[in-house]
Amino acid sequence: MKVQWLAKLTFLLGLLAAIALLLTGPAFKQGWWGAPMIFFKVYPAVVYGGLAALVLGLVALVARWKSGKGSIVLALLGMVMAGGAASVPISIKSKGAKVPAIHDITTDTTNPPQFVAIAPLRKEASNPVTYAGEEIASQQRQAYPDIQTIKIREPVDKVFAAAQAMARELGWTVHAAVAADGRIEATAVTPWFGFADDVTIRVREGSSVTLVDVRSKSRVGRSDLGANAARIRKFRDGLLAKLL
Repeated sequence: MKVQWLAKLTFLLGLLAAIALLLTGPAFKQGWWGAPMIFFKVYPAVVYGGLAALVLGLVALVARWKSGKGSIVLALLGMVMAGGAASVPISIKSKGAKVPAIHDITTDTTNPPQFVAIAPLRKEASNPVTYAGEEIASQQRQAYPDIQTIKIREPVDKVFAAAQAMARELGWTVHAAVAADGRIEATAVTPWFGFADDVTIRVREGSSVTLVDVRSKSRVGRSDLGANAARIRKFRDGLLAKLL
C-alpha cells in the first residue's frame, strides 16, 4: 500500500507540474499571469514540484524492488512528466546565465535605428524606446560580436524592397515602410508566450555599398535570453541569401 501511495503522489505532482508549465503561455496571453509571476513563482514551483516527484518516484521504485509488490506505472508516468516539466525552466535559466541581461540589440550601437511608428505602441511597455547607450552596448559587443552593420553591394532601393519582403517572410507585422527614410518598422511575436519584440530597420547608402542596420527590442523583461540577437541573425542571413 505504501508503494502505491508513493506512486500516486509521484503521478499527481508530475501531472500538476506539467499542467502548470502548459498553462504559462495561455495564461500570459490572456493576462492572467504576468512575466514576473511566471518566471519567479510558477517556474520555481514547477522545478521544485518536479524534483520532488522524481525523488518520490525513485523511492517508490526502490520500495517495489525490495518488496516485489505494488505497481510502478503511475510512478514512471509521474517521473516522466515531472522531469520533462522541470527541465524547461532549468534550461531557460541555464540559457539566461550564458547571455547578458539585456533586451535591446542593434547592429549600430553608436547610432542605433530609431522607433518612430512603433513608439506609440510601446506606451504601456515596461521597456522604453530609448537606447541605454554604452551601458548595454559594451555587453552586447562582448556577447554578440557578430551583430554588426550589414553591407551589401546592391542599390538602396533593391535592398530596401528585399528587407521589407524578408520582414514579412519571417512573420513580422510591418507597421511602417518609408522608402524615403529607408526605415522599416515591425513587430515580431513569440509563438508560446506571445511576447512582442519590436524591430526597426534602417537602409541607407554608404561608400560603394548599401548599409543595413537592424535593432530588435523587447517590450517586457530585463533579459531576452538571446532572442533579439537570434532574430537579427535570422533576418541578416535571409536578406543576404536573397541578394547575394
